[in-house]
Amino acid sequence: MAEFTRPKVPTGVTEYVTTTQKEIVPGQFHVGYLTEWKAFQKEVPYQAPKKP
Repeated sequence: MAEFTRPKVPTGVTEYVTTTQKEIVPGQFHVGYLTEWKAFQKEVPYQAPKKP
């Protein structure tokens, strides 16, 4: 019987997220993925409100 090998998955790129496959380890059933999110909200420094 032929040995089963997991296929290499290409990197997935969208507007907000990039997904890459982790290294394939022989003998393990699960293959993990790394997900990197791009910031889609801007952080503004806090400014104290005006006093009346």
